[in-house]
Amino acid sequence: MPRFSIIVPAFGVAGRLSQALDSVLTQSFGDFELIPVCDTPDSPAGAVAAEYAEQHSRVVPLTSPPSGGPGVARTIGMGAARGTYLLFLDGDDVLAPGALAAIDARLRTTGDVDVLYCDHERVHWWDSPTSTPPLGRAPDGAFAPGQAPGLTGVSVPVWSAAYRRAFLTGHQLVFSSSHFTDIGWGGLVTLAAERVAVLRSVCVRHLLRRQGSLLHSPGEHQLDLLDQVELVLTRAGEVALSEDRLEPLFEQLFSLVLRTAAHPERLPAHLRRAFFRRAGHLYRRHRPAGFRPPTGSVGVQHRLLASGAYTAFHALRCLNQGAARAVKRAPVPRMPRTRARYALQLRRPLDENLAVYCAYWGRGYTCNPAAIHAKARDLAPHIRSVFLVEGDAVDSVPKGVEYVVIGSRAYWDVLARAKYLVNNANFADGVVKRPGSVHLQTQHGTPLKKMGVDQSTYPVVAAVSGSFTKLLTRMDRWDYNLSSNRHSTHMWERAFPGAYETLEYGYPRNDVYYTATAEDVARVRRELGVPDGRKALLYAPTHRDYSTGFDTRLDLEAFCEAVGDDYVVLLRAHYFYDRGPASATGRIIDVTRHRSAEDVCLAADALITDYSSIMFDYANLDRPIVVYADDWEVYRETRGVYFDLMQAPPGRVACTPEELASVFRDGSYAGRSATALRAAFRERFCGFDDGRAAERVVRRVLLGEPPESIPPVIPLAERIPAPAHALVRS
Repeated sequence: MPRFSIIVPAFGVAGRLSQALDSVLTQSFGDFELIPVCDTPDSPAGAVAAEYAEQHSRVVPLTSPPSGGPGVARTIGMGAARGTYLLFLDGDDVLAPGALAAIDARLRTTGDVDVLYCDHERVHWWDSPTSTPPLGRAPDGAFAPGQAPGLTGVSVPVWSAAYRRAFLTGHQLVFSSSHFTDIGWGGLVTLAAERVAVLRSVCVRHLLRRQGSLLHSPGEHQLDLLDQVELVLTRAGEVALSEDRLEPLFEQLFSLVLRTAAHPERLPAHLRRAFFRRAGHLYRRHRPAGFRPPTGSVGVQHRLLASGAYTAFHALRCLNQGAARAVKRAPVPRMPRTRARYALQLRRPLDENLAVYCAYWGRGYTCNPAAIHAKARDLAPHIRSVFLVEGDAVDSVPKGVEYVVIGSRAYWDVLARAKYLVNNANFADGVVKRPGSVHLQTQHGTPLKKMGVDQSTYPVVAAVSGSFTKLLTRMDRWDYNLSSNRHSTHMWERAFPGAYETLEYGYPRNDVYYTATAEDVARVRRELGVPDGRKALLYAPTHRDYSTGFDTRLDLEAFCEAVGDDYVVLLRAHYFYDRGPASATGRIIDVTRHRSAEDVCLAADALITDYSSIMFDYANLDRPIVVYADDWEVYRETRGVYFDLMQAPPGRVACTPEELASVFRDGSYAGRSATALRAAFRERFCGFDDGRAAERVVRRVLLGEPPESIPPVIPLAERIPAPAHALVRS
């Protein structure tokens, strides 16, 4: 049997799960099994676990119902574990390098103790360590719990210890499904253990999530804390725990209780008094005979709880929060007239049948918001849909689409009243997330380059990104975040740490790649001016953060001469720019200002790009893609990327203009090796785009249909993309 079994419950942590698993698999000590426990095998975390299981024989993934929480997941993991000692690791935490070797060495010194408590380090979500109280005083070797009564499982987290499996099974110790299962587990382990030891080395780096712990969030689940306290103290009475051990255990448990009672936002108003009353009953029933409350304000809280003086306790809490109330009473600065109107409109009820849409900060009617808007007009005609655009983008709005100009009175009116708010970027900082409103973030590409808070370590990007604090504030408005593939799901979780729900529905803007016909392709080519009989190569370079202005990075006239008369180039600059270079003439057709990037892709027989996310969308068409990577190393170092595109490209890679022209002259851009690379790329990045993404979004978000009724994603092998013009003609 292995020395250690490491059990990793993994719900909603797919973006960081690989780091947790890697931190175990790269340990210098190798005698272990790794048991990730996920909700389903095809969930984001389940897919990560399955991939690791294929690559590592020591990884044994299991499933557990998410309704049971981490407690049930840990118990399921325990049932399958074979290790002499069990360790529990949260799915977004990591084992410190050398942790298993240090634990093994300590156990060989102490002998087979029931529990080995370890030090840990708490790390802010932006990867900055915070102060962590060290383990308290304890004897150097193995010792009985009574020799260090202040060291309990209530004070040491579950994931900061190693437990002897025979000890746990002998005492039938399992985790409950309670939100506060760690409290009950830690207390019962303390009461049952006979020999324990301490390792004063940091073994776990515990991530403090930006959205905070569920244990600190408001809700009726806070009552579970009292259940766990009663469970532990009742058991302590049954085993006749000595008073010198009961006192610190009692104080640690009621420190948690008072912390909740002192934060009214954690409890619904109708439960606050009931929580306090029950807590006081438990306090009086289980208080050790010689217990003396601590000094200071905490001691006052103890005495008020013991006497059941809720009114006085409430008054003390309000006194301590006086400063905060004073801040809230500070005068509000005067607002411009339109913003004052917005504040007035916020007092009116939400319009349950109003949705507002915006794309690229108002640049026009385009991208995912436009595709959702169009589908909503069919599936949810009762909802009034309004598109937000800048004044110079009004011409991009199709006839019959209601719009308002950003900054106008009507703009603030609809933003204040709308039930649904859909954007592929972010609404203005001043927009308020109203209770009952639904914000959908659609995103506008698959991330190759670093995004969100992941940009903070890249100075060139961070300098132009603005305040990350404001970014996070805007992100906190999101209720849903759209994903087009599993890679995006993982990266969005890292780049935008929040409490939103991820919708793995695909990008609505990409639906047209599966619904367009040969006639549609021919029509778009005529509209763009592609000469009949020519192959159209779409050239779409991305923006460079380390340069200003648009640069094609390629002499397109010379390229056209080099590849021959069979080709024309469709030039599409990044959306930051209004148009391509003025020299785009002849065989170079500037399509930058064309409203629909999807139309342009349909018209193209092949794509040439560098690091633009357009490659992920275009891959849905299963047409040739060539990566022109003339500055990959510079781009990677200054912008930051999530994976090495050179190692997993969607087709041929060229690093010089000569190489680029050569792959078209010799036809290798569409050859067997390029096709194989594209197939692997599509398998990885075209997971959810199948032509029905907009329908799924409308049904789930606007119509409120349950997840189980949403149309499933069509498997990649069964999808038929729109035909290329060259293929139709041939």
